[in-house]
Amino acid sequence: MEYNTTRNYLIMKEYGRHIQKMVEHLLTIKDREHRQRQANYVIELMGFLNPHLKNVEDFRHKLWDHLFLISDFTLDVDSPYPIPTRETLKARPERLHYPKKYPKFNHLGKNIETVIDKALKEENPEKKQGFANAIAYYMKLTYSNWHKELVADDTIQSELSDITHGQLEFTNKPFVKHRADNRPDRDDYNTGRNQYRQGYGNRGQGGRGPQNRGNQGGRDNRSGNRNFKKRY
Repeated sequence: MEYNTTRNYLIMKEYGRHIQKMVEHLLTIKDREHRQRQANYVIELMGFLNPHLKNVEDFRHKLWDHLFLISDFTLDVDSPYPIPTRETLKARPERLHYPKKYPKFNHLGKNIETVIDKALKEENPEKKQGFANAIAYYMKLTYSNWHKELVADDTIQSELSDITHGQLEFTNKPFVKHRADNRPDRDDYNTGRNQYRQGYGNRGQGGRGPQNRGNQGGRDNRSGNRNFKKRY
């Protein structure tokens, strides 16, 4: 019996021990044409054992690369794709340079500075005013997300003037719903919900309210049953 401890290292476990033995057998074939045909058969079998590779772009290219990898890059056959080498496999990727951005206003971020620069370069007055209104809304939104209180529009305008040196002024009043804002004139949903509750409470005065349901005998019967259980 052959044990795993006596076997050689399994290079690619997803193909199994049998595929690796087939590749090792390919290395022993001296006839090049016969070795080429057998290599094509092994490629077909590798694709059959890994059907998920069919969804990958150039999956046959990947299969051929895996074949040379299993053979430790010593298999001498013709490939329809460039034959990989050990150097290309162990080559280290180039260093990825991450962009370093140092925002002037950390509480607003770097993106808002890009929008402000684009707004200052805009020559169309309508578009420039639209930029200013959008910037003011974003500034108020960020302040509302990071603080537990609302900020006044004058404060937003003052900070926007300091950033742009007085070149941008917003004309709208940006409204941002804050979690601590309980103004009834702004919260239409709560107003409607309160009206619904008031209407629901007044149902008892009509014909189908919960109070009238009890007057039809159901609630009285329940109270009579409870008194009966107490007595017995």
